[in-house]
Amino acid sequence: MQPTSAFAQLVDSINDKVTHISIEQFQADDKWVLIDVREDHEWLQGHLPNAKHLGKGIIERDIETRFPDKSTPLLLYCGGGHRSSLAAYNIQLMGYTQIGSLVGGFKTWVQHQFPVVQD
Repeated sequence: MQPTSAFAQLVDSINDKVTHISIEQFQADDKWVLIDVREDHEWLQGHLPNAKHLGKGIIERDIETRFPDKSTPLLLYCGGGHRSSLAAYNIQLMGYTQIGSLVGGFKTWVQHQFPVVQD
């Protein structure tokens, strides 16, 4: 789904405030806890290996319970990178200090033909 122009403008307005991590950077650094912020039905269709699931609709509510240490390195991803950027920005506002958004998200991961887990 293509983002609406207002949605794209919103993402653009925060993009320079979010750390963007490429797939290559992620693969070269094993410090990251990977979090899928996509909807439940997207997660069930396939997700990255070792990823945790906290959908965009609940992540801000549940992040402190799941990851109480605000210095935990968290790398968020979604379908293409927009929702994960917004979630990463919000989590930073909540005091988390090592947050990133995976560039290109799930779509780019699949395009590279990297492994996908299906539940």
